[in-house]
Amino acid sequence: MFSKILIANRGEIACRVITTARRMGIKTVAVYSDADARAPFVAMADEAVHIGPSPAAESYLIADKIIAACKQTGAEAVHPGYGFLSERTSFAEALAKENIAFIGPPIGAIAAMGDKIESKKLAKEAGVNVVPGFVGEIEDTEHAVRISNEIGYPVMMKASAGGGGKGMRLAYSEADVREGFESVKREGLNSFGDDRVFIEKFILNPRHIEIQILGDQHGNILYLNERECSIQRRHQKVVEEAPSPFVTPKMRKAMGEQCVALARAVGYYSAGTVELIVSGADPTGESFYFLEMNTRLQVEHPVTEAITGIDLVEQMIRVAAGEKLPMTQADIGIDGWAIENRVYAEDPYRGFLPSTGRLVHYAPPIPGWQEDETVAGKARRGVAHGAGSVRVDDGVYEGGEVSRFYDPMIAKLITWAPTRDAAADLQIEALDNFRIKGLGHNVDFLSAIMQHPRFRSGELTTGFIAEEYPEGFHGAATSDEVKRILAAVCAGNEFTLQSRARRITGQLDGPQPVTPEWLVKIGDERFEVTLGEGHAMVDGVRVEGTCTWRPGMVQAEATGRVGEGSEHRLGLIVERQGNHWKVTTRGASHTALVLPLRLARHESLMLEKVPPDLSRLLICPMPGMLVKLHVAEGETVQPGQPLATVEAMKMENILRAEKEGVIAKINAAEGESLAVDAVILELE
Repeated sequence: MFSKILIANRGEIACRVITTARRMGIKTVAVYSDADARAPFVAMADEAVHIGPSPAAESYLIADKIIAACKQTGAEAVHPGYGFLSERTSFAEALAKENIAFIGPPIGAIAAMGDKIESKKLAKEAGVNVVPGFVGEIEDTEHAVRISNEIGYPVMMKASAGGGGKGMRLAYSEADVREGFESVKREGLNSFGDDRVFIEKFILNPRHIEIQILGDQHGNILYLNERECSIQRRHQKVVEEAPSPFVTPKMRKAMGEQCVALARAVGYYSAGTVELIVSGADPTGESFYFLEMNTRLQVEHPVTEAITGIDLVEQMIRVAAGEKLPMTQADIGIDGWAIENRVYAEDPYRGFLPSTGRLVHYAPPIPGWQEDETVAGKARRGVAHGAGSVRVDDGVYEGGEVSRFYDPMIAKLITWAPTRDAAADLQIEALDNFRIKGLGHNVDFLSAIMQHPRFRSGELTTGFIAEEYPEGFHGAATSDEVKRILAAVCAGNEFTLQSRARRITGQLDGPQPVTPEWLVKIGDERFEVTLGEGHAMVDGVRVEGTCTWRPGMVQAEATGRVGEGSEHRLGLIVERQGNHWKVTTRGASHTALVLPLRLARHESLMLEKVPPDLSRLLICPMPGMLVKLHVAEGETVQPGQPLATVEAMKMENILRAEKEGVIAKINAAEGESLAVDAVILELE
């Protein structure tokens, strides 16, 4: 077994590998860029080596710097994590030349499966179902148009070396191909150093199912069940779960055996994932097709660990050291249900645009990288919570920065429970207690998904988000019962705040009493609240309950029962903004104005400030670089016409005209870095 390994990665996956290596008694070495000098993974490792500037192309993607760090520290092996150099054959070859072990699959398997074009050819030869498409190299846009017309729309354009949702465009027409082909090539080149593109038929109503593979160097290859990864946005996974609510034992066996056969064909060992696309319209599950094989650890691996009890990182290290797998296919079972939500630095209220910046406040529901000792011997399931458990994998810290140089992931929230509904309920509770401030985040959106009736039914496709939120996300739906409870909570908080303030007036005859009667205005709804001992009357309906909030607190808990209904337990994020209360719970933020009832009639006479008209300005919606200007001053534009392309987090975003007009002034130049809300151009 190795005595010291180096992790050629950063963030939460570096923390993940260090956690297991530490438990195995193996020393660890971290490598870090300028941007990551104070990152948690650097502090967690036994040693750390600085490898360059913040851009990945000048640090994490330079194999020579990784190898130099190995030699400097005496590291015997390298774990690549995912992304960066994890699927680069040249990196694995360079390590082999220096007699440094690669904690991953053999070079031949990486080469065969890492190239999406070649892997499809190999899968087809091995008898695996593949999606109809063109698997050769595409010369230019005109060639792409001809191919797409032959396949039939819709088609998917993909960068050959792509991954993580980057370098992908869905085209429903020839115009979409002409507009998107060059962007796919650029994204592939910028993110992966490879601008080759392939095109395949897009399967309608698809489900994204993947099979976890684990093999050793002695010819043993197992499949560790499946993961459902259908809930995606821009082809990037948002929610993953194991097992899938769609897959039957018969389907699982058929998919698993076919994926093992594919892995065996390339002599695979270590952990890997075969991604399949399954037609949701076919309940037999027989209409599944090979998409690609990821020859590395997946972001969503914790859900597989939770239901199988197998630490995948530990097995990767043991396999790389030449050990045999300690289990057989018959030992692989399914224990309960696990769900993972990816907490991203993106603002769902602004079209999911990236939101880089400083984490002014960061408080997950439990601290990251905690283990429950009662289950650590079987697998890391996190901290026990009732009948289930909660796990947080993160690589950030309060006061730190989510940089524009890397992926916008803040953390992964994993829950395990005996049933799917219980695991989802645990997600909602944990998300209620996830506090992030300083940048946009998707916690509310994740909670909304967990509560959504369609998610609960298991009727998932990769179009879930687009179909269920066609007008964008504006907060989770809130029931009338919860609104009444929130009205009582806000009135109670105002009563508590005013009572405290009146105790320090200095009046000789003691503090003046605070009225128990309030008007609470939440959005456009009004509630008359009369506070009592342990209860409140909200519009004449009795609400029993309590709230733990006290002045100065940001996080609190509330319980409430409306009439004879069931009890609700709510985790609250409470903020005082001017004379308003902002309360966030159950995937929605509610702003409440609370006034003594006797003053309520005056509130209706207050003038509302009309926001300025910004429709004539093209405003940069997120920090990024202006890659391309599509128009010039004096040009007439039509609604929907591309005006500018901004790159953020290695993804290109096309900004379009909202109305007809003439370009009056251009305020930014191509190649310029833009701040959020910067004015790119103005219309007359």
